[in-house]
Amino acid sequence: MSCLEPCRLAADRTSGSAVVLVLVGMWLLSAVGLATVLLATADTLAAANQRDAAVALHAAEAGLELAASELVGVSDWDSVLSGHDTSVFADGPPSGSRTLPGGGAIRLEEIASLATCGVSAGCSVAARQAVTGDRPWGANNPNWRPYRHGRLSPGGPAEEIYVVVLVGDDPAENDGNPEKDGLAPGNAGAGALMLRAEAFGPGLSRRSVEAAMVRVAVPGGAFAPRFLSWREVR
Repeated sequence: MSCLEPCRLAADRTSGSAVVLVLVGMWLLSAVGLATVLLATADTLAAANQRDAAVALHAAEAGLELAASELVGVSDWDSVLSGHDTSVFADGPPSGSRTLPGGGAIRLEEIASLATCGVSAGCSVAARQAVTGDRPWGANNPNWRPYRHGRLSPGGPAEEIYVVVLVGDDPAENDGNPEKDGLAPGNAGAGALMLRAEAFGPGLSRRSVEAAMVRVAVPGGAFAPRFLSWREVR
């Protein structure tokens, strides 16, 4: 009896099973390849984001130090705390819109308002003096003012970043007036300023640092900044 027909059917079944196995193998290899590509892309993006954040942080630190070096030469800090005087290196008045190097825009008064009371629409007296976890000093809470603002290139033109440096009164004071440097005897915050630098960098990166400074005399009759505290603001 001939087995031609049964053998042909068996061969067809074997061939079909092999095709299915090949297709499943190809699908698995494709899935592994796609996962590898996605993982590599994610690692690249994570590394780029980390780099952008580091550049922005360095820019914020540099902007703060530049502002501090300038402020030691300002004799009347009351004029700075009230917003009357700003840096000679500012790129215009301390208000209005600024275009960011990486795209988008900010408004300087909104940056100051967010730092002062957590809202962008402006701060009422009650909001400025509200006691919160971040601002527990009540009437002595800093009333942040834009002081120095403009583009900064910490690593060359390809890494241009916009930096805003705000100034505020040291909350250690007890005079209840954040627009005046209280110089009364026994006032712990007398002769000290708060600085807050916010840097807007590539890839929508943004970093902020905050410091308290005083000025100290150095040989030659000049002054230099001395930082009493320094922290990154999250």
